[in-house]
Amino acid sequence: MVDPVIAQKSPYGVDVEKGKTYAWCACGRSANQPFCDGSHKGSPFSPVVYKPDKSGKVFFCGCKRTKTRPLCDGSHKSL
Repeated sequence: MVDPVIAQKSPYGVDVEKGKTYAWCACGRSANQPFCDGSHKGSPFSPVVYKPDKSGKVFFCGCKRTKTRPLCDGSHKSL
């Protein structure tokens, strides 16, 4: 399997809004990190849809290695 590109070795802190839908970039190629811009087309990756149950700050994974997609689980610390 192809590994995703590491966009950055730290999470992206983002203020999210309840009721809004977010598309997290899983391939690491998006120029609009941490969100998808369609750069995954032609690859085995597809964005992960995230719908928060409340408004506030969340930390989206930047290294694309998290096991709790799309949110950071600290996997970047071992890279």
